[in-house]
Amino acid sequence: MTADAKERTAPDRLAAAEGFIWLTARVLEQRRFEHLFRAGSPDAVATALDAYRSADGGYAYALDPDVRGPVSQPLGAHAALTTLDEIGRCSGAAADGIVDQLATITLPDGGIPAVDPAGRDYPHPPFMPIDEDPPGALLTTALVAGVLHKNSSTHPWLAPATEFCWQRIDALTESHPYEVHAAVAFLDHVPDRERAAAAAARLGRMVRAQGIVVLDPQRPEDSHLVPGYAPGEWHFVPDYARDPGSLAREWFSEAEITAGLDALAQDQCEDGGWPIRWRQWAPGTALESRPRVTIDALRTLQAYGR
Repeated sequence: MTADAKERTAPDRLAAAEGFIWLTARVLEQRRFEHLFRAGSPDAVATALDAYRSADGGYAYALDPDVRGPVSQPLGAHAALTTLDEIGRCSGAAADGIVDQLATITLPDGGIPAVDPAGRDYPHPPFMPIDEDPPGALLTTALVAGVLHKNSSTHPWLAPATEFCWQRIDALTESHPYEVHAAVAFLDHVPDRERAAAAAARLGRMVRAQGIVVLDPQRPEDSHLVPGYAPGEWHFVPDYARDPGSLAREWFSEAEITAGLDALAQDQCEDGGWPIRWRQWAPGTALESRPRVTIDALRTLQAYGR
């Protein structure tokens, strides 16, 4: 980032991000940006999303750019559900059809795998290995259950999935950032608020004790980089507390929140987009992921009034 990019005002940051979106983003992210920041049509978002739907009702075709091929995958389902949530349509038949597909790959304990092994014949990143007999994963199950709870889903899949998430979260003694992000997404919306607050507080103490959050953006190397993560794949305060209403907000002081938001704003690149920090394993994944990350960054800054 240049000094000019660092000194951008909030309107300048949004304008630069918009230029980046028009220049680089897929149709879906262009339509999402229009809807979220320029009063664009939710119908247009829904139409763009439909291009990623599989015949079985799930979502594939690199809706999540790291999950390639035509096989419906849990991360594709989560991306679809969160997009529907953005446009106020994550309920009824639209959401139930996605969850019906997930039910076909759900394990007896109520969890869904990180990756459906049916995608073995298609490109997949080295950090998403294909397990022929995969266990249920908190990461994917909690992400999906969280957005469904946010939208008061009554799908029968949700009750056993919720119990699976509670058991896995209660048993955590150590974790990694992406799994924690998923757990927070679940705890922020699950109906038992007292239990969620207690679990989140324990999770926050674990995150700080493990050092898997950058508290001083000037010294990210002081935090713990999880083995197997890419060099520089740090996780900052706003990665955990994406909006001030999150239970994870209570994990951090005002000074830590402010420093994290300052760093997030200053992380905008000269081209107007935000970078990805995870491993780039194929030519198209960074190009397709950066607009999504850019929209996420803008939404977090907006949520905090920044």
